Amino acid sequence: MNPIDIVIMAAGKGTRMKSRIPKVLQRLAGRPLLQHVLGQASALGARSAIVITGHGAIEVEAACASAVSAGGPFDLKFVRQEPQLGTGHAVQQAAPLLQDDGTVLVLSGDVPLTQPGTVRALVQASADQALALLTVRLPQPRGYGRIVRGADGAVRGIVEEKDASEDQRAITEVYSGILAVPARLLLQWLPRLSNQNAQGEYYLTDVVAMAVAQGVPVATHTIDDAVQVAGVNSPAQLAELERAHQSRAAAQLMEQGVRLADPARFDLRDDERSGAHAELVCAQDVEIDVGCIFTGRVELGEGARIGAYCCIANARIAAGAVIHPFTHIDGEAAGAEVGEGALVGPFARLRPGAQLGRAVHIGNFVEVKNSQLADGAKANHLAYLGDATVGERVNYGAGSITANYDGVNKHRTVIEADVHIGSNCVLVAPVTIGAGATVGGGSTIGKDVPAGSLGVARGRQTNITGWKRPAKKPAP
Repeated sequence: MNPIDIVIMAAGKGTRMKSRIPKVLQRLAGRPLLQHVLGQASALGARSAIVITGHGAIEVEAACASAVSAGGPFDLKFVRQEPQLGTGHAVQQAAPLLQDDGTVLVLSGDVPLTQPGTVRALVQASADQALALLTVRLPQPRGYGRIVRGADGAVRGIVEEKDASEDQRAITEVYSGILAVPARLLLQWLPRLSNQNAQGEYYLTDVVAMAVAQGVPVATHTIDDAVQVAGVNSPAQLAELERAHQSRAAAQLMEQGVRLADPARFDLRDDERSGAHAELVCAQDVEIDVGCIFTGRVELGEGARIGAYCCIANARIAAGAVIHPFTHIDGEAAGAEVGEGALVGPFARLRPGAQLGRAVHIGNFVEVKNSQLADGAKANHLAYLGDATVGERVNYGAGSITANYDGVNKHRTVIEADVHIGSNCVLVAPVTIGAGATVGGGSTIGKDVPAGSLGVARGRQTNITGWKRPAKKPAP
């Protein structure tokens, strides 16, 4: 098969989006629409991708370049379409960058959910010799170009809706905007496009009539799944595609045995910060309540339970762990780990580098960052553990914090096994609390506490007899 060169039309303004952000950079499942399309180039093993930009060109090109790093899976190129005179005019701008030994696949930057198998079948239908069109049957085909066939069933042309007769508008097979064609043929046809039509634009679809006239086969790959060819022109359409995408992800998980309390209230998103694609890997008997958002790669062990409205990104949660409602776990690049049988939340926050051992308890309004808690450690209420190493069976009191930052550098706190930290303590790092030690409530500890000792550092209580609190003066 010939090398594949992909041309992506991404020049439109997207006026109906009513946004300063270019339409193709609007996000679906955490990733810009155009990056979904570039992902199809990777899946196909394309030789190159030529992105045609116009509105917001600098911003669009920068976003693409950051998503496709140097030395990536394909050669990324850009051309500008200014002014924008139709789809044919757009592809004309890419023509100087096309090699005549390849197959050109034309995609739209605002059509994000075409499946790799679909475009692969389209390229195969082209077979290095035919013009292949991706068509879809729609009961209400308004807005699409209609596929016109002869009595023998062969494609004779595509007529745009504004140029179509009443009979032609009744046709339910429509052109998706996606085609595959040998480059040597496309490069012959592009200079011959005309703007003699109702819109005064250069239609790429006119190449169909040229192919027919030249005796070039016109093949089709027809699907019934409208979502795969649906474009985004408004916030409402973007929301519809988001739900369609998430519904498919939910259905796949339920087929694997995952219990989703409500598939309509489930989200799986890419992590644009780290570049991690959305991947939720679930063992048997996982339960996920409503309103949960999973970002990047998340692993859920056997029997793990995720409470309502949790946000979990780049994390591994072991078997039997329970994440109570409204918990926020964001491992970023460093990742976060929750051990077997651990209990986290509600309203807890695990940040990058949080590593919880077996049966660890992290309660409400507890934050953990870059810290390791060994088996059985507990921080049940209103606490902060940052840059800390916590031993087995430690009980970390309510309101206690590790003061890990001196204004310039981060320092580590070490709390050895079986330590009891009282409520409202401040552990000023670097500091070590020895095994079996106790820190009295309300203490500010800036020196090591030896193993088995009691560390207390607080002012002596004074009671003043007969003291009267200040009273407001009477109004004049």
